[in-house]
Amino acid sequence: MKTRLALALLGLLWLPGGAGAATLAGKPAQGGTSVEITFPIAPQFQAMAAQGGNPTPTQGRAFVSFPPGFDPARPWPILVVTSTSDFGRTSPMDAPWYRPPADAEGWMVIAPDTVGKARVDSTPWRLAALAAALEAVRRDWPQSQRWPVAFAGFSGGSKRCATMGAMLAKGGAVRPAGFFLGGVNEDRLSDGYKTYRPPDSFLDVPVWLSSGSDDRIATPAAHDQVRQSITRAGFQRVRLEGWRGGHQLSRGEVRRALRWFREIGKW
Repeated sequence: MKTRLALALLGLLWLPGGAGAATLAGKPAQGGTSVEITFPIAPQFQAMAAQGGNPTPTQGRAFVSFPPGFDPARPWPILVVTSTSDFGRTSPMDAPWYRPPADAEGWMVIAPDTVGKARVDSTPWRLAALAAALEAVRRDWPQSQRWPVAFAGFSGGSKRCATMGAMLAKGGAVRPAGFFLGGVNEDRLSDGYKTYRPPDSFLDVPVWLSSGSDDRIATPAAHDQVRQSITRAGFQRVRLEGWRGGHQLSRGEVRRALRWFREIGKW
């Protein structure tokens, strides 16, 4: 009887929301679910965000999703989603589009923002929110510092995430696992590499360019020019993949890219 009672109590502890359930920033971290977390922005990140006359943000927020079977005791790859700044879009708005392929391939999704709006939606502003979000995850799960991190964006978001990935890789803040660049008509990845000079291993990070056949904003020809530019910069693993569609995100392409990143990383 005592043994059965002990097993029953142990089972209760690991029910979702129970005392033994994993949490992130006070929110339950259950496989197959998503949450919005809030977190403080440290002074050094506040100063970064305030460049160019922006207000000083003190709080950040992020959409976070956990793939089925998620357990922070095991390593999980993280997909950082960055939106375009056009039309007032924020990264948490775009994140749900990436979640189904990320769930299918076993990736955690993080899409950060600040609490409060910027006067100028700049790269330092976006980077401050991302750095603070990663710090919040590592505060609760220190082991996550070793987890692979890939960057994804569409249109203006792809340009922005390429720059931020290079900036974070420079100081070893993340271990880049890949770039998904959709609807992109300008190479910011090479510029980021030349400007911020991350380690030479950055050139081995896989890059997936996703081009819609009917995209009139980032045309197939523009994607090919981006591919050539990235390759000339020395990147070793660059794929340009076309699909039938216009200037929009393809979830199928995201899934293929995430699977390829795993194959390259062998994790």
